[in-house]
Amino acid sequence: MKLTIERLGHRGDGIAEGIFVPMTLPGEVVEGEVDGGKMPAPKILTPSSDRVRPPCVHFRSCGGCLVQHAADPFVAEWKQGVVQAALAAQGIEATFRPIQTSPPQTRRRAALAGRRTKKGVLVGLHGRASDTVVQIPGCQLLHPDLMALIPALEAMVQLGGSRKGEITFTVTRSDAGADVACAGGKPLDAPLRAELAALAETHRIARLAWNDEVIALRAPPYQQFGAARVTPPPGAFLQATKEGEAALLAAVTEAVGDARRIADLFAGCGTFALPLAARAEVHAVEGEAAMMAALDQGWRRAEGLRRVTHEARDLFRRPLTPDELNPFDAVVIDPPRAGGEAQMAELARGNVPVIAAVSCNPVTFARDARMLLDGGYRLDWVQVVDQFRWSAHVELAARFAKGDTTGG
Repeated sequence: MKLTIERLGHRGDGIAEGIFVPMTLPGEVVEGEVDGGKMPAPKILTPSSDRVRPPCVHFRSCGGCLVQHAADPFVAEWKQGVVQAALAAQGIEATFRPIQTSPPQTRRRAALAGRRTKKGVLVGLHGRASDTVVQIPGCQLLHPDLMALIPALEAMVQLGGSRKGEITFTVTRSDAGADVACAGGKPLDAPLRAELAALAETHRIARLAWNDEVIALRAPPYQQFGAARVTPPPGAFLQATKEGEAALLAAVTEAVGDARRIADLFAGCGTFALPLAARAEVHAVEGEAAMMAALDQGWRRAEGLRRVTHEARDLFRRPLTPDELNPFDAVVIDPPRAGGEAQMAELARGNVPVIAAVSCNPVTFARDARMLLDGGYRLDWVQVVDQFRWSAHVELAARFAKGDTTGG
């Protein structure tokens, strides 16, 4: 069957006549067998001028990247277009700032898979649309420090993996060394505990957690948030790249302007709260008590920061009310992919002058933005940040304001 690709879907596949065609671009003429609404192995008859040679040799087999076959300007325009389309579906137009894209080999946090085989072990990323583990030497996505960890992870699979299951390694680059959290391995016993601890020492891993238990801590694997050093709980959320974090922080900082009292909702371990505390009092709210404890310790050990209070609170079930929100000059809100619908509804009923919204899901962001606009806010600008390079993921920051507050 011969098709002409009409557009790129939000997950990165080309779409033609309702058929999904992977690794293609708009305008390309392709040919292949169609099965279940997909053309899994297309032959490119007429390539797009936006097509480039993928920089990674694993692109066709590995599922870590989806659009390495497209030129960077095309990917940037596509990702910005995904956000624009989500907003348009809610009847919203916005002013967009130029997209900020993280460079190759800068991912500092990733989930890798490990599995034992008849011949040994495999550690890598899952294959495209499968649970097969693909080894990734020379990966162009992950930071070299994470790639250097793979021999240690292979050794862990050999020690604590099974042929029937898979180990998930959440690996994070920290300023003190690698932070590794393993899930799915064998239950710990005394010999395994000792062997894993020795392995962590040999490979100079800062912290090693196994099935939620920390078994080796050579040095606190801290992250630098402004003037504060924070040691997150094992496997805790962290922005994927330092460059992406810096772009989001710059947008948030500009959005809140000279606010003197700020509420940071879904605050995590303090990505925004602690840098903002250099010039404002901040109240941080997060559902995970361990993250709040890490933030608090980081603040108490830092110098020159203003007061930071914190509260462990489920903002999905118990959002802050207008009476609690209105004393603040600005709110920062960075919910997970599901968005912050309940909290946004309360913000829409309130009178906080400025809201700096951060999102990793354009669809839920647009839904939540609609509530704010219906509540009397205006959308001043949107900043798209591509820190999940070559993937279908999109991050963004936006400024909402009520009243005469200038747009920055």
